[in-house]
Amino acid sequence: MPGSWNELYRAAPLRDGEFETLSGVSLAPVYGPKGPVNPDGDSYDQAAELPGEYPFTRGPHASMYRSKLWTMRMFAGFGTAVDTNHRFREILKAGGSGLSTAFDLPTLMGRDSDDPKSEGEVGKCGVAIDTVEDMHDLFDKIDVSKVTTSMTINSPAPIILAMFIQAAEERGINRALLGGTLQNDILKEYQAQKEYRFPPRQSVRLVVDTFRFCTNEMPKWHPISVSGYHIREAGSTAAQELAFTLANGFGYVEAGIKAGLEVDSFAPNLSFFFNAHIDFFEEIAKFRAARRIWARWMKGRYGAKSVKSMQLRFHTQTSGVSLTAQQPEVNIVRTALEALAGVMGGTQSLHTNSMDEVLALPTEKAARIALRTQQVIAHETGVANVADPLGGSYYVEALTDEIEAQAEAVFSHLDDLGAGSMIEGIYAAIENGYFVSEIANASYQLEKKISSGKRIVVGVNAFEGGGDEDQIPTLVIGEEVEAEQKRRLNKVKSQRDSAALIRALRNLRRAAVDSSQNTMPFLIDAVRVRATVGEVMNALEEVFGTWRESSAI
Repeated sequence: MPGSWNELYRAAPLRDGEFETLSGVSLAPVYGPKGPVNPDGDSYDQAAELPGEYPFTRGPHASMYRSKLWTMRMFAGFGTAVDTNHRFREILKAGGSGLSTAFDLPTLMGRDSDDPKSEGEVGKCGVAIDTVEDMHDLFDKIDVSKVTTSMTINSPAPIILAMFIQAAEERGINRALLGGTLQNDILKEYQAQKEYRFPPRQSVRLVVDTFRFCTNEMPKWHPISVSGYHIREAGSTAAQELAFTLANGFGYVEAGIKAGLEVDSFAPNLSFFFNAHIDFFEEIAKFRAARRIWARWMKGRYGAKSVKSMQLRFHTQTSGVSLTAQQPEVNIVRTALEALAGVMGGTQSLHTNSMDEVLALPTEKAARIALRTQQVIAHETGVANVADPLGGSYYVEALTDEIEAQAEAVFSHLDDLGAGSMIEGIYAAIENGYFVSEIANASYQLEKKISSGKRIVVGVNAFEGGGDEDQIPTLVIGEEVEAEQKRRLNKVKSQRDSAALIRALRNLRRAAVDSSQNTMPFLIDAVRVRATVGEVMNALEEVFGTWRESSAI
């Protein structure tokens, strides 16, 4: 029958290699209640869930990793754009198949490197990006039309996207050819990470502007990666991470529809970003529940007709907060298990943390080991040969159902707060401190268990080492990096057309005042004349104002 699992599987080109165990046992692409599923016949239970079929519990694609392995997208960024470009090229040389950019704190906050508030932080936790010239250097000798790129940034995300587009087009690469992802998830900033400048509603307006722009002009680009990662790193449980993240996703869908977009015009390019934590089976269940919930809500509540709108696709990063400063080499083991959970849960993209990230930015050697961890999982363990290998496990299926039930309870609460609107419920929950208090309490409960010894953390409250064995080389970002970045910025400022800059920022402010205008073209115009990240943010702040968390939270 057209569109059946058999046809979907056979339509996907399979990657090279044999799909069998080391002992030579041939493996079916998926297993169901009656055993192996045969893509050339109908011998399986037609009522059983299969990958690539609604509600996608077992995976978004019929062939899963038999057709294509997940993207090994390694997160990197430090110092100047030139420094990070070197690391990017090393990652690609070592077999990485995608890039993910870490920005320093000033850039994440939308401040320039010469801003007094940036002092001491330039280039420390990521790469410093001030102008289009930095973007040119960041991707020097890298063909961004062929390598997908992720940008982990939120409040200034539309500005960074504008710079990426402008730099590519100055190199002769049309924006329609650019593939990758902009994190651009501002709602979770108010809930967990706190890197925001403008009030929530105005910030979401900018997010929707990127939806509209990318829908029309960048078909290969994902304008948002709705992120549970930072919610989990702040201390939430797995169920809270899932619930808050998907609720935010529903909120963005509602905001897009309210702005006049057809749901199937932009929903297929929404992506997600989850944490792979240390509780192996719970994480696998979380990923499975996420796909099922998204599919049902998109079809049932938001009226999506396109299968692609219902297929939740996500990037995964192993847990930073699970790593320990004590016995840091043990972090290699933690990362491997977390990465395995991500793969067995069906991720489309994966970053593996380096063993030294709890101490400093990764060294080149530590980053290479982290990438090799993914490559061992992909090519040596055999877990990529079968879709959803734990599907049907009594334990995993029960966990999947339980996490789904907990998430639905959260959705119901937010829906009530918003009087039937998820996005309004989220705004209300940000304002009344619901998200912050829920995450804080979950974090406190976990820390109590660790402090009391009820939960063992190897090397921290049990099996403690000592002495020189805990010492490993770390990457040091010297003061000269900040001085060099300021020099680079001053050079750009001294050579640009001041009159053109003033006009571009004035036009941007006018567009920001008029909610019917899309700010993206005006952002591109501004960065084209070398407006800085900080200058553009300040111009928007004049219109939107700033946001401060209630002191009652």
